[in-house]
Amino acid sequence: MAEIARQAGVSAPTVSKVLNGRAHVAPATRDRVEELLRDHGYRRRRGPARRRPSGLLELVFHELISLWATEIIRGAENVARQEGLTLVLSESAGRREMGLSWVDGVLTRDPAGVILIMSDLTAEQSALLVSRDVPFVVMDPAGNPADDVPSIGTTNWQGGYTATRHLLDLGHRRIGVICGPEGVLCSRARIDGYRAALETGGVTCDDTLVRHGTFQHGAGYAIGKELLSLPDPPTALFAGNDVQAMGVYQAAKELGRRIPEDLSVVGFDDLPISAWMGPPLTTVRQPLTDMAEAAARLVLDLGRGHEPAMRRVELATSLVVRDSTAPPAR
Repeated sequence: MAEIARQAGVSAPTVSKVLNGRAHVAPATRDRVEELLRDHGYRRRRGPARRRPSGLLELVFHELISLWATEIIRGAENVARQEGLTLVLSESAGRREMGLSWVDGVLTRDPAGVILIMSDLTAEQSALLVSRDVPFVVMDPAGNPADDVPSIGTTNWQGGYTATRHLLDLGHRRIGVICGPEGVLCSRARIDGYRAALETGGVTCDDTLVRHGTFQHGAGYAIGKELLSLPDPPTALFAGNDVQAMGVYQAAKELGRRIPEDLSVVGFDDLPISAWMGPPLTTVRQPLTDMAEAAARLVLDLGRGHEPAMRRVELATSLVVRDSTAPPAR
């Protein structure tokens, strides 16, 4: 610490503040000290000398506004309760990449582990957490994480394939898809599965029926209305997630399209509310609660110094057939 302070031109207490994420350090000074720490390969000591982490398990969402998030919170809370930890929730206000100020806050709180939901860390942020011995896991990563970044995901490609295959087996050939943001990994995988199912079924993919939404109700409604207003509209829609499927339901109702008589709809997630929609929604079950539990156990194991057998885990999806899908009208 004295050597870092000498090279940075600051006092040893200032370096200590940076190491422990405390406030009252100028941003430029903090950046200079962090750069020197990285250059020197600083790692917090393990073992008895390492300060015990706080009794917190941190869950970070890019957006904390949907029923989808509730299922993840339920899974993480199950593990936190069993481990005697307090679950802390935060969000990045829609940003998929966390700001440096968030890292500073994590270093101050020194949680037992951090789970990031559909978010990405820069190499610099990852290095900061690793150097302070703060374990982290990415759940349902937005991008393709580095090989050494632990992650929990689901079989998004298979889910997209299964949803589309179900519609093809019912006889649909004009099948539209509304997925999430184009740059998000799970969204790309679901659309790739959709395209593969069409190809396997001998159906040419019509790119006018492929749309990217936001995974929110408004996108399902607006894009669903656009697709259903085409001169040759789809007879079926893979909505990409259950929340967008709700928007499609609203659009279909306003346009006088009956589900499933005039339009079949498939969602993704199998949120509890999907069974109560009118009609109940056919959807791809993504085991969100199980994924969150797996992520929580993984990050706590990492914090205890246990190296997992696999750093990338994918849980299986499955199709849940309800009343929103049927053969197309003649």
